[in-house]
Amino acid sequence: MRITGISTHVVGTPWRNLTYVQVHTDEGITGVGETRMLGHTDALVGYLREAEANHILGSDPFAVEDLVRRMKYGDYGRAGEIVMSGIAVIEMACWDIKGKALGVPVWQLLGGKVTDKVKAYANGWYTTERTPEAYHKAAQGVMERGYKALKIDPFGTGHFELDHEQTLYAVSLIEAVRDAIGPDSELMLEMHGRFSPATAVRLAHELAPFKPAWLEEPCPPENLKALEKVAAKVDIPVATGERIHDRIEFRELFESQAVDIIQPDVGHIGGIWETRKLAATAETHYVLVAPHNVGGPVLTAASLQVGFTSPNFKILEHFNDFADAEIKKVVKGAPQVVDGYFHLSDAPGLGVELDVDAAAEFPQQQARFDLWAEGWEQRKPKGTQK
Repeated sequence: MRITGISTHVVGTPWRNLTYVQVHTDEGITGVGETRMLGHTDALVGYLREAEANHILGSDPFAVEDLVRRMKYGDYGRAGEIVMSGIAVIEMACWDIKGKALGVPVWQLLGGKVTDKVKAYANGWYTTERTPEAYHKAAQGVMERGYKALKIDPFGTGHFELDHEQTLYAVSLIEAVRDAIGPDSELMLEMHGRFSPATAVRLAHELAPFKPAWLEEPCPPENLKALEKVAAKVDIPVATGERIHDRIEFRELFESQAVDIIQPDVGHIGGIWETRKLAATAETHYVLVAPHNVGGPVLTAASLQVGFTSPNFKILEHFNDFADAEIKKVVKGAPQVVDGYFHLSDAPGLGVELDVDAAAEFPQQQARFDLWAEGWEQRKPKGTQK
């Protein structure tokens, strides 16, 4: 079997573009992959066009490891977010092809299942007025849909510092959310790399009574020593990793012992097998895995293949029941959350199919997501269609 070409489909919303790639073969089997870029979609599509000619055409889709290594190292320049995301969408599609050809789900090819279900947590649910009352009502809505966990960034446009008034307001939002979801549901606290170590530590102590399940990206990700400083002074588990695009770069993070949960994005770190390798390394350091997952149904399905096969997999993020829920129709067989969990599927490959006609209903946009702008949490920035 050989790859005869790829086709790219960008599904757009005002705040994010989702890039779907179909990989076609000479035996008529087509696989699909997906990633989500912020502000770099055209660059990704351009890279894929070059990579198709340089690396992908004529390749054996079963030889996933060889294709990934050629795409990563065959252009000599160091692979960053764009290249690793391009590798990811092709890699996912190759696993999809392999599973379809063999008539088995991808998780069977990764060593088999270790669980029948993966816990989900909701994100994108607080696209509402930023008040305790509105957040309480929205959080109740999440619980009514069966979720047992959710995540929130309550810090507005906070950057490095957060003054006393804004701190009290953030506390009021978290207090309302905890009241809405009860004591037994998990509440993930997102900081989006906003703060200095001192501010992150202070806020963690202020919010500790509400029992956060983790403290995510408490300070900017470029400075590991800053993260170590935070981890040494808080009792809440620390999570990070969505902005690391090469599993090799996790080495120093593991050595620092500054993180309890890593959050690789399957769509940015080279795909399913690269993430599974990273999960195995994390296991040797007693670190849990909870992938960043702000994409659509294909990326969710790909992340679940890692989840069903990794003993140290904690939970998976899910946006598509809340923000841009209508995009679920672009994929047939989209994974669904039932009673707070994704459940094992025996469908061959990734178990999903891209509906090209439905995808065409959501043309690419000049997507914009600015965490420092007022109202960012509503995820409705102004965008112009391309």
